Amino acid sequence: MNTLAICPGSFDPVTYGHLDIIRRAATMFDSVIVLVSYNATKNGGTFLIPERIDFLKRTTNDIPNVSIDSYDGLTAEYAIQKGAVAIVKGLRAVSDFEDEFQQALINKQLAPDVETVFMVASQEYMYLSSSAVRQVCYFGGDINMFMPESIVGDVKKKILAAKTAREEKGAVGSARLDGEKLSL
Repeated sequence: MNTLAICPGSFDPVTYGHLDIIRRAATMFDSVIVLVSYNATKNGGTFLIPERIDFLKRTTNDIPNVSIDSYDGLTAEYAIQKGAVAIVKGLRAVSDFEDEFQQALINKQLAPDVETVFMVASQEYMYLSSSAVRQVCYFGGDINMFMPESIVGDVKKKILAAKTAREEKGAVGSARLDGEKLSL
């Protein structure tokens, strides 16, 4: 039996933490689709969906059983359409579990034959989030330790361009990058 898992997320941008979960999932299932999803609870994101797909393709091209896709709909519906047996979600902390557990219960109602598999983040990535990486970059910090070198330049370019545009407009007050308060 060929097992397919979906590994959904916003990946805005992809980090070593995401890649750790993707690589581990690839050892558990015959095929893994990394699904770049639109998250209605976030403000559209910093990076466009095609940019995120490009980053993921560049950082997973060495994993033969991983493919990248995007979907603007319910992950459970996508999983059914593709014939997936599982949705893989990474957990960093208890706070992640609360949201992910609720999503898993909803997905079980929508797709009873698809299991949710929770993978605890590796210890060295438990603190890492895309929003933290964006904040560090925005304020001039080094992000090389958070993501593969192959995408660092593109990530810096986009985030620093947004900062420059904001400064040119004379924006004052709390800095924001796509609706998220930057407060490091």
